[in-house]
Amino acid sequence: MEVNKSHSFFLPRLYILSSGESEKDKGALLLEQLKRLPYDRPCMVQIREKSLGMQELLALAVKAASLALPAGTLLLINKHKDIALAAGLHGVHLPESESLAERMTDVTSGLLKGCSVHSLSAAKIAENAGADYLLYGPVFDTPSKRIFGLPQGTENLQSICSATTLPVYAIGGITHNNVAECLDAGAYGIAGISAFSEYSQLAENIEHFYRVLSQ
Repeated sequence: MEVNKSHSFFLPRLYILSSGESEKDKGALLLEQLKRLPYDRPCMVQIREKSLGMQELLALAVKAASLALPAGTLLLINKHKDIALAAGLHGVHLPESESLAERMTDVTSGLLKGCSVHSLSAAKIAENAGADYLLYGPVFDTPSKRIFGLPQGTENLQSICSATTLPVYAIGGITHNNVAECLDAGAYGIAGISAFSEYSQLAENIEHFYRVLSQ
């Protein structure tokens, strides 16, 4: 699929989110994931360890930024622009909220800015506020999101992709078997948590996804 989005020329098409469950290991799983990234497969990686305090989160971000990562890999953090700046990360990712526009414009210029969105209206707000990319979902059924209702589906994904000039990453229940459906709907890339949480199979899973993304 040909992608022609002005914001997307530097963005990897595979997006990994950390589990966010690092209260006990202080981010050790995330650091192990980063160390095992294939050297020739750049990824977007979001640090989202919500259970950690600010000092612990900063320490984790500094450690992550100090690693030798594949060329083109971009490190972002959930919400905390101050930590992104202090640790030398590439950007900040914001959740969808009513104050999205204000929070987006508050992010320091020079940082990559991403947003999670769950509707067309939220996607337009994020785009107008200066987002560089969107994370849309859940596209498919995934246990962690069932309490929020039914999955969005590829038709809604297509509506979002058609209505924005921003690169859109599909998230939620993404597997090797449905990546092509997301791309056919116009997604720039795919994102996931559980698909990359088993670091012993991380390189293999990334390679599987890249094969489809590169077609």
